[in-house]
Amino acid sequence: MRVRPISPERLVAELTERLLSAATEPSPAVAPADQPGRLRVAVDGPPAAAPQRLAESLVDPLRALGRPVLHVRAEDFLRPASIRFEQGRTNPDAYYESWTDEAGLRREALDPAGPGGSGRVLPSLWDAGTDRASRAAYVALPPGGVLLISGALLLGGGLPFDVAVHLALSPAALARRTDPELRWTLPAFARYADEVAPASFADVVVRADDPRHPALVEPDEPVD
Repeated sequence: MRVRPISPERLVAELTERLLSAATEPSPAVAPADQPGRLRVAVDGPPAAAPQRLAESLVDPLRALGRPVLHVRAEDFLRPASIRFEQGRTNPDAYYESWTDEAGLRREALDPAGPGGSGRVLPSLWDAGTDRASRAAYVALPPGGVLLISGALLLGGGLPFDVAVHLALSPAALARRTDPELRWTLPAFARYADEVAPASFADVVVRADDPRHPALVEPDEPVD
């Protein structure tokens, strides 16, 4: 593997090109020739890597190229507090295993945007601030659209993504950049790295130890 330094602006440009290419490739998500399938993209990373910021930065470039885009945050698909905090408010195992309502995320966003889906996507399910249903209205994502889902711990659980982008931080950078109030989550990300190893299979891996100087992790070029 080789690591290629890249500017944040160029990273967005190359990811946009990659997603545009993936959206036009024939796949099971493509129905009739005149009905291109939708693309479901994970932008995965700990809060310290700001995956939502990268997802947001992709919205306008993709739209400028004619692709309808919807950005959904996984943190808007959390389970109720009674479930999240059943083992305490700062339990890293609960955070890792049961905070995100993966079934709801799949049912309300990923499946409708998938092959044969209606394209009727719910942008948020739960308001963690009020601990109530968000009452958001469904949004129509037309054929050829791109669904960006940003958040932490998204990969390895069977969620049906067509493209997975993983923002990787070294343990030292993760500890340094994590908000002090969220340091209790660090064991959850250590488990994720050990048990899931998202950097080993994600379609795009970005080293994000320094947000000003990201780098793409790429396979070595074959030697003739």
